[in-house]
Amino acid sequence: MTPSPAEAPADLIITGCTVLVHDDQERIGFEEDAAIVVRDGVVESVMSADAVRGRDAVERIEAAGQVALPGLVNCHTHAPMVTLRGVAEDLPIEEWFNDVVWPIESNLTEKDVELGARLACAEMIRAGVTCFADHYFSMDAVAAVVEECGIRAHLGEAFFSSQGPQGRERSLEFALRHRGGADGRITTALAPHAPYTVDDADLAATAALARDHGLPVHLHAAENRDQAEAALARHGVTPIEVLRRTGILDTDVLIAHGTGILDSDLPLLEAAGGSTAVATAPRGYLKFAWPTTTPVRALHDIGIPVGLATDGAASNNSLDVWESMALTALVQKSTTGDPRWLTARQALHHATFQSARAVGLGDRIGTLAPGRRADIVLVDLSGPHTQPVHDLAATLVHSARSSDVRTTIVDGRILMRDRELLTIDVPQVVGELGERMTALLDRGHGRRIQDYDSSGRP
Repeated sequence: MTPSPAEAPADLIITGCTVLVHDDQERIGFEEDAAIVVRDGVVESVMSADAVRGRDAVERIEAAGQVALPGLVNCHTHAPMVTLRGVAEDLPIEEWFNDVVWPIESNLTEKDVELGARLACAEMIRAGVTCFADHYFSMDAVAAVVEECGIRAHLGEAFFSSQGPQGRERSLEFALRHRGGADGRITTALAPHAPYTVDDADLAATAALARDHGLPVHLHAAENRDQAEAALARHGVTPIEVLRRTGILDTDVLIAHGTGILDSDLPLLEAAGGSTAVATAPRGYLKFAWPTTTPVRALHDIGIPVGLATDGAASNNSLDVWESMALTALVQKSTTGDPRWLTARQALHHATFQSARAVGLGDRIGTLAPGRRADIVLVDLSGPHTQPVHDLAATLVHSARSSDVRTTIVDGRILMRDRELLTIDVPQVVGELGERMTALLDRGHGRRIQDYDSSGRP
């Protein structure tokens, strides 16, 4: 149908692309030669390209030969830790924390955090990530970067019990101050670090604050099997049992990693009173030589969404969720011994809608449908490594790379167009970071922000 001449121009029309869509059962499908109409930061409609011919728009992207996907979500990271990329390599987790990372982090200034966040956001935007869940320190600086560069974020100010009650109070104050910030692109969470650095009293107090203020919780738990088994042997409880008895599982909680989730933990997670999700970052688990990975299939069977993540670049070396998607599919096939799990379509579902649910945004993002926020990435599959295309889902998961993302859009605003970043000056950021590296990396002071204990309890 030809639109009425009086109809107001759309803010943005993307036309000629293949669009990844979800049906009412959350199954993945593709609509070819389609168009996406965006108005006021929202997807107004997904229709045929013919239906928008001649329709006016403030901006128009001709995307023939490209695939439009919901923006990817990095469900757990520490964005400013890109400043430590490659600093602590080939180490077991205890040495990684105690000998390198936590001594260096005692040097962090708010400026270091700001520059790291800026570089991380540039990396994620270029990789098609439109939203990230961050858990770190000096998070006011991260919130300011998010507001400026246009990405979406779920942010929490991390704390340890060793900081005293002030740490927990700062986490609450941050969450309340920034909730709904950046024109709604910022959501917030309370962010206790983990059951091995935050005691039961602090976790219980956090759960009470979450209920009182309507806030979710984002924390590390059951990170690896050794940690879970040591906690069980020494203290008689697993990290997941600690979350249950302190009330954290009665809040909306995002659990990072969970490679140490035991079979006995599954009924506790299934019976949780809040919305529980897990974020998996498989590249880091492979680097640390952990013997198990996030039990995605078992969690799927009890209805727990698993979102894709990278963790911080100090352990993962990358903020590439595209790689996390492929690795999750491959590692799950290997660990379950079943090549039919995860399929490429299931992996795409984890990268889009499940990841949106994991960070509490399943009603706003994660699918390209009318009424959803216009967080969109366009992927070019014309390269030799993606041709020919026999199975589009498999091509996207196992052949495409983050560098194939041509355009990244958040809330209808174009943040990268034809690989050109529009909101961050990367050379300037890199130059400023380089001037600060000597002071940041100094470990001669002998301090640590915390001690890592593999027993899994503070």
